[in-house]
Order: sequence, then C-alpha cells, then structure tokens
Amino acid sequence: MSFRARELYKKVVREVGTKELPNGVMESIKGMMPDQKVVMGRAQRGIFAGRHIRFGNKVSEDGGNKSRRTWKPNVQEKRLFSYIHDRHIRVKVTTHALRCIDKAGGIDEYLLKTPYNKMETELGVIWKARVEKMYAQLGQMEVGFFSPEEEANIENGFKEAEAAKKEVTNEVREVREEGKQRGDGRRKGKFVVVG
Repeated sequence: MSFRARELYKKVVREVGTKELPNGVMESIKGMMPDQKVVMGRAQRGIFAGRHIRFGNKVSEDGGNKSRRTWKPNVQEKRLFSYIHDRHIRVKVTTHALRCIDKAGGIDEYLLKTPYNKMETELGVIWKARVEKMYAQLGQMEVGFFSPEEEANIENGFKEAEAAKKEVTNEVREVREEGKQRGDGRRKGKFVVVG
C-alpha cells in the first residue's frame, strides 16, 4: 500500500469509524484504495470524476509559434441532495461529474457504483464510506408491520376523529346561522356566541 493510500485509509477510518461497519468492509476498502495516482490538490476537495488540469500549446495561425497554456476543469459548487442522509451536500463538482451523477441516479448511487480504486479524491472516498455505512445500518433495521386487528383499530380511530371534526364543524355552522338570524353576530365570518 502506497503512502497516499495509507493516509487516505486512516482518514476514512477517522471520519467514518469502524464500529458500525460490517465485518470485512474496511479490509476490502483497504485493498481497493488507489495506489499511486497523482491527483491535483483542488480535486482532493471535490468530486472531479477524473478531470484534471490539461496542458498543451496554443499555436498561432500565421507563424505556427507555440505558447504553453492550460485547460482547467469546469468546476461548479453545487448542493446535491442525498436521499440516505435526507439533506443537501454542498460539494465542488465538475460538469462531467454532474453528468455522471445524473446518469447514476443521484449522488448516493454514484458513490455506491463507483469503485474505491476509481474514486480518486479523499472527499469522494469518505462520502462513499459514509453512504455504505448508512445503507448497512438501514439493512440491519427491523421493519415492523401492524397485525390486521391493530390496523383496523387505527383505521377506526381515524374515522372517529373525522366524525368528531365534522360534528364540531356542524355545531359552528349552527351557531353562526343563529347569530345571523338574531343579528347580534359580527360580519366577515366572525361570530359571537351568545349565552
């Protein structure tokens, strides 16, 4: 394991923790860390999906003179909604990464579908580990269903509440009509209950 992969592994362990993760997940993460790929510093703080600064020449039309130039990735700061966390994640992404995220079906699916060795940035690896941890916790949760008797009781409770609401509404209408007939009620829908 290279120095960069080891440092990245330590950072993931610090951020996510190993207590809640199922057995073998951190070991598989350790084996899949990117080995020795050089990633620019700006890309470490976002999701760039493999886009980096490109270098080349600008060639003049007349003499063919070359001058060095760079092409920087189109980086946007976006708020992407994570369904598993039920909140927006503010992250810097390239437009290419946005297209990949849309194609995958959202930030959660993109992070889950992209393998660790292709996830070049620390931010991406950390968020991927967090999403996997949340899905593992959801998988361990027990879903409880009501028995048919309990469902019938709940349904009857809703029906009784609806009937009580209708009864109160009818009483208010009757009092309002009595006030209009007597002429002692106020206008614009407000009424005074006279003893």
